Amino acid sequence: MVRIEEHKHLTENKPIEAARLPALVVLPVLQHLGKPLDILLVKPGDKVKRGQCLATAEKGVFSPIHASISGTIKQIVDQPHPVVGFCRSLIIEGDGQDEPVAGMVPRRPQETDEITPDALRRVIFESGIVGLGGATFPTHIKLTPSKSIDTLIVNGAECEPYLTADDRLMVEKAEEITKGIVLVARVLKPKDVFIAVEDNKPAAVAAMRRFAECFGWEVVVLKTAYPQGGEKQVIKSCLGREVPSGRLPFDIGVVVQNVATIYAIYEAVYFRKPLYERVMTVTGACLAHPKNLLVRIGTRVKDILDQCGPLLKEPRKIVMGGPMMGIAQFSQETPVIKGTSGILVLDEIEERQEEESFCVRCGECVENCPIGINPGMISMAITKDRLDLAEAYGIMDCIECGLCAYVCPGRRNIVQAIKTAKAKIRKKHSKEADIKGASFEK
Repeated sequence: MVRIEEHKHLTENKPIEAARLPALVVLPVLQHLGKPLDILLVKPGDKVKRGQCLATAEKGVFSPIHASISGTIKQIVDQPHPVVGFCRSLIIEGDGQDEPVAGMVPRRPQETDEITPDALRRVIFESGIVGLGGATFPTHIKLTPSKSIDTLIVNGAECEPYLTADDRLMVEKAEEITKGIVLVARVLKPKDVFIAVEDNKPAAVAAMRRFAECFGWEVVVLKTAYPQGGEKQVIKSCLGREVPSGRLPFDIGVVVQNVATIYAIYEAVYFRKPLYERVMTVTGACLAHPKNLLVRIGTRVKDILDQCGPLLKEPRKIVMGGPMMGIAQFSQETPVIKGTSGILVLDEIEERQEEESFCVRCGECVENCPIGINPGMISMAITKDRLDLAEAYGIMDCIECGLCAYVCPGRRNIVQAIKTAKAKIRKKHSKEADIKGASFEK
């Protein structure tokens, strides 16, 4: 792990503001790790209310989506998507009323106190909650581990430069996050609970400690470094344990949940509120007014930038997410999805564009890789179209943190090549599994 420029000063002291109600939202059927939703519960022309379930699936790894505003389903068509390029999406034209769906009312305190672990998982599933730290893995599945859990780690590290949304959540919503932790602990029954926060967030550390002490939880103050907030890295920093290659945290008795995810669970249980909005950071040198905003899912980039403008200069690049793991966007029509933690509007100084050179075998990528693989060798295997070698070198263990590209003196686009190759490998394995399945059925 390395210390990199943080650029958090633009928004770290900016309180969370509610973004303006969008006149139109675009809701892709793919907002989680897994397959796109294929069961649509509405059609063009239907009236919908805020919080209404719009799409789901029958089986597999998925999480339903909900209307983030009230209005009319205008179209169901392919639209720009921040991760996959284009995706089938439901477009809602707002009516300006923001009317909630029936039944979205707070639970009685006694009902909240007595809700069972199975009922909690059902609420979390029906609310469409996924990991809001960026991975977007459906939370109800993560809270159903196949092995017993001894430790819950609440991840508030937020190591990506520029982003301060989790920081502000901990400062402003520490009590609510604490209540969410209690709910998750009720499901997992861990022996220990740790709250991990980097040392560049002193106000968040103090806020979380005030409530953690009441439950005997420990707030672990981590050294500020990148990628300290990665799931495997935060486990090693807090517990000294390593997740073996090809395994998951629950294999060593640990579950990690991001603070924003915990807060979404709190709102779902206490207020019957589906995940239709999230806190995100909108920042960069091109913006006159960088902010931390509570944004409705499906709001387009251009509508968000209007609230943080005017633009001081023409952006060199617009990135959804952080600068290390985020994805550059080709259109301001792209909507915010559940995993969008920020929008960065970068100028020519912030976004260095240098010509890619050849590998000089310096070893910087190997020395700084937090997983301990050899990104340089993997990159060369990909260049030669030897995906089999890339797999042998451990490409599937890569967490795509971007540190290899950051430290590379040749400015090689290593992580981009790895992302593309991993997608090809997954597609290949999926086809092979389908072929085996078909042969077995015969």
